[in-house]
Order: sequence, then structure tokens, then C-alpha cells
Amino acid sequence: MMRRMSVPVFWVDAFTDRAFAGNPAAVCLLEKPADEAWMAAVAREMNLSETAFVSPRGGGDHDLRWFTPTVEVDLCGHATLASAFTLWQEKRVPSDASIAFHSRSGVLRATRPGDDVVELDLPADPLTPAGLPDAAALALGAEPLAVWHGRIGYVVELASEEAVRALAPDFGHLAEFPDDGFVVTASSSDDVDFVSRFFVPSAGIDEDPVTGAAHCALGPLWCERLGRDEVVGYQASARGGIVRCRRRGDRVALLGHAVMVARGELLA
Repeated sequence: MMRRMSVPVFWVDAFTDRAFAGNPAAVCLLEKPADEAWMAAVAREMNLSETAFVSPRGGGDHDLRWFTPTVEVDLCGHATLASAFTLWQEKRVPSDASIAFHSRSGVLRATRPGDDVVELDLPADPLTPAGLPDAAALALGAEPLAVWHGRIGYVVELASEEAVRALAPDFGHLAEFPDDGFVVTASSSDDVDFVSRFFVPSAGIDEDPVTGAAHCALGPLWCERLGRDEVVGYQASARGGIVRCRRRGDRVALLGHAVMVARGELLA
């Protein structure tokens, strides 16, 4: 009889300290690297903004890949946070040990400064001033104060927090920009330094709830604007989430909480 293989899978809400908020990620703990077509199929089945696949690399390190329902991505902050949190929660890694993930964006490190806090060391996303294409501005429905471009795509500053929260983009037309995501941001007078939202319909995600990769650009940007080395952002999606950002030269530290919502196994 053929032995049925199973893969442990976990549902983790990242960048939040309560369930059913923040950004959900599926985390699959593999015994060895998996077939790419299978991982893409699993990500379509999970139908979350990202599904992470973690496999041991040797020497205590791990390989990490991320898939949206439609594409593999180069960097995903919230699914990296969820992956580290899962490895510690499931005792695959000692709770006081750091984790090194080998990824398409190089080596990413995770540490645990507190029982329920994860700190990620990620590459900063340098921004350069840019013009927003007229068609993109029309699809966003935004009047930008300033525009930059980086690995994440376009970063668009709006006049107010209220303008960011009220934005209702035309996702069909935004999807016509296949190589770019769209971050909108503004300063905040609340308990955080800035707010943001992130849209990337070309990758199968109309609006991402809380985006670590976007904060690799937003953190350094707002640190520079505010003259500080640490800022706090709130991603104002329907689920919402807090990201604490620390500028470290060409790297950025992102800190956030995580909550495990479910665990199970993949049988297919």
C-alpha cells in the first residue's frame, strides 16, 4: 500500500496581537524542498495573500519561499514573521534561538525580543522620486503630494490620513500595471507616525491587509521625514495591523506580534 504523506500547515495572523486581524498567512513546514508546481497549487488552494513554505537547510538554517494565489514573490514580511513564529511555537527551533531564512531576497533573520514579539531583519527598499502614470492615478483615485518608486512599486503620499482611509481604487485598471504594487501613505496624528494601504491586484491581491515588504520602504522613508531611527506605522486595511520599523543602514528591522489561529495537515 502506498504511504500517504502529510505536511503540517498552520494559519497565523501576523502583525497583530489578536486573532482575526493583521495579515493571515499559511505556513507549511516541509521535510525537504518541494516541487514548485505543487507549492503554487497549495497557495491557490489556501487563497491567502501569501503561503510560506519552510524547509530545513542544515546548520540550523531554513529555506523559505512565498507564493500568492497567482505568483511567487521575492519578499514577504508578514509570512516570514508567521514562519518564524510557527517554528518557535512548534518547538522546531529553541525559543531563545535566532532563525536564518535563505530566500530570493538573501538571508533574512528573525529574533524573539519578547515572548509574543518577532523582530525581522530585512533589506531596506530605497526609493527614488518618480512620476505616477496618469492611468494609475486615475485608477487609484488619488491626488498625490509626492511619489517615489522602489522594489515594492509606487509609493504615493496623500494629503491626509483620511484620504488614505477613504481611497476606493479601481482594481481592474490597477491590474494593468503588472510589475508594480501601489502603496499609499500619509502622516498620522493618532498613536502612530504614519498610515498606509497597499494594493497589488496584478499579483492576485486587491488589497493586502498588512505588508512587511511595503514597510521596508515606508520605514526608512518616514524615519527620514521625521528625523528619527524608529517609527510606528498602521496599515489601515479592513483587518488592520501595527508595524514598528527601525532604520539600520541598508537594512530595516520590522517588529510585530503574531497569533496562531489554526493548525492542520495537507493530505494532497
